[in-house]
Amino acid sequence: MAPSSYSDLDRPPLSARALTRALVVPGGLWSRLDVRTETGSTNADAAEAARQGAPEGLVVVAESQVAGRGRRDRQWVSPPRAGLTLSVLLRPGAADPERDWKPVPSGSLGWLPLLAGVALRAAVARVAEVETALKWPNDLLVGTAGSESKAGSESEGTAGGKGKCAGILAEVTGDAVVIGIGLNVSTRAEELPETTGAPATSLRVAGAENTDRDPLLRALLRGLDRWYGGWREAGGDAEMCGLLGEYQRHCATIGRTVRVLLPGGGELTGEAVTVDRDGQLVIRTEDGARHQVSAGDVLHVR
Repeated sequence: MAPSSYSDLDRPPLSARALTRALVVPGGLWSRLDVRTETGSTNADAAEAARQGAPEGLVVVAESQVAGRGRRDRQWVSPPRAGLTLSVLLRPGAADPERDWKPVPSGSLGWLPLLAGVALRAAVARVAEVETALKWPNDLLVGTAGSESKAGSESEGTAGGKGKCAGILAEVTGDAVVIGIGLNVSTRAEELPETTGAPATSLRVAGAENTDRDPLLRALLRGLDRWYGGWREAGGDAEMCGLLGEYQRHCATIGRTVRVLLPGGGELTGEAVTVDRDGQLVIRTEDGARHQVSAGDVLHVR
């Protein structure tokens, strides 16, 4: 008998047919769900589809991603079927007369990775039943099982002993926005990559009650549908649709002393006071001055 390509019973493949039946429904956001055995980058695939005119609501999921990227072109590595690796295609700048959605101002687009973080945190908390928190701007932290997670070369204090379990990357492609999400699900401790900043972890290492990727993906996409719909109905106003308050409640960065590595090469250290209406992190430095940060790598100092 030929060996099964899915011999790891802890990591069964996703069923594209079952997921499509459950998620691509009348009145819903998702228009097509494409599950691929292997691809270079789901973000690159979704961006190419956007350039070819694909409508809003495309979801590209990869069982294995060989050229995945995080922020600042960092590599995102995960064993086949050990996590959820997906990208969604959105067109927030286009009107949708059927839903009575007006175009969202470009200044509000920075909320999209934070919106994805809110949906992801809720899905993981409900399905996996682990402690969760958001690290501004694009990481999901979950409670770890003691010393099983690998610390990076630069240690970082994280709230409640949590490690980084997921990352989010949003990229603008023409009039579309592609949001990529990588979530470590059944990754074993010895498979986790070395990191800088927050230590890498997975739902399995964190002691999750459920590491079945199917319900996790369903919960995530349904949550994205709800939050995105409310945000669009509010014209991109994160406060009006409740997104701002929800993010603030679950953000582990707020109230912490942080060091921010800015895109231009500068650095800022101070207390993270809040996340404002524009999705920016507000830092108060020792001299009392407040600084709004729209992008950067954040290290929780304590």
